[in-house]
Amino acid sequence: MQVRWLQCSYPKNNPEVFKTDNIVPLVKLKTSPAMISIEPNDLLLFARVVEDGSFTRAGERLGLPKSTVSRRLAGLEAQLGERLMLRTTRKLTLTDFGHNVLEHARQVMSEVQAAAELAQHRQAEPSGQLRISIPNDFANVVLGQLLADFTVKYPRIALQVDVSPRRVDLISENFDLAIRMGTLDDDAGIAARRLAVFSSSLYASPLYLRQHGTPHEPGDLMRHAALQLAAPQREARPWLLTREHATWQDTPPCRTTANSPELLLRLAQAGAGITAVADHFVEPYVASGELKPVLPDWCLPPIEAWAVFPGRRLMPARTRAFLDALDAEFSAPRCQAARARAAQSRQERIEAARLEKREA
Repeated sequence: MQVRWLQCSYPKNNPEVFKTDNIVPLVKLKTSPAMISIEPNDLLLFARVVEDGSFTRAGERLGLPKSTVSRRLAGLEAQLGERLMLRTTRKLTLTDFGHNVLEHARQVMSEVQAAAELAQHRQAEPSGQLRISIPNDFANVVLGQLLADFTVKYPRIALQVDVSPRRVDLISENFDLAIRMGTLDDDAGIAARRLAVFSSSLYASPLYLRQHGTPHEPGDLMRHAALQLAAPQREARPWLLTREHATWQDTPPCRTTANSPELLLRLAQAGAGITAVADHFVEPYVASGELKPVLPDWCLPPIEAWAVFPGRRLMPARTRAFLDALDAEFSAPRCQAARARAAQSRQERIEAARLEKREA
């Protein structure tokens, strides 16, 4: 890959800078160090000269005359106020200052090359095997159509989807991307992008509430059967409820734990207990009367959906294409409208519950 170098023109009012190739006058700067302006291309040129060990060889590789290479490096030294290298007819020797500047010059070269590779990479048609991990319920309820559309749009990508509820190890198991819900682990080797935030509430069937009574305060939950989403340690998680400035947290008696929110939803429909679920997914069951909100004026913490992927410098084109598809899905008017309807319905239930309490 070739990096194109740009010619630079220097001010004509400072001819001392260009007096000779071998001696660099150290011009006293009239500006403060914070005001020094350095041409990035000259740092790239400096790194290439050091890499090739010769002005001539560097100029030949870059298509520049030796005199231009020498003049531009002399100008860089004058701008910095110190010599970067000692030059003789036989060899180039870096000064201590030159060694320090070289580290920054190489970083600039690395970033330029990475940007060029990224542009070239994005222009190529995505292909190869794409391994992704998605929670089963989320794949079926939310992403089914997206996955179908993606395979049609990118026929050269072989999509491999893992729908197990466990959190896969992206690096050791060679996954390109995973969808995760809730709080993320602190991992320096993983990058993440938030896709959506879902509000959540407690729900139970009318049958269960007729048989066991309707909770009116969070403390009442301690006399009810909870249907809990299994934690990684396979222990029931406490429920955290908030209402304005009030907070309640405890673990109600847990009748059933499962690693499938959809299964817990089915159990709640059947009258097995009270469960916590994202409002976005339960709206159809509330509208049909199969489920009713419990403590509607109390809020559970929102549930965040994340796309996580290895934090490598250059993302494969196939992973980028899928991440772009996720962004498009969750920013689409259809998805935004569904979340807005869920939020509006939740707010209406809160207001209705407050009105009922005032009237009581």
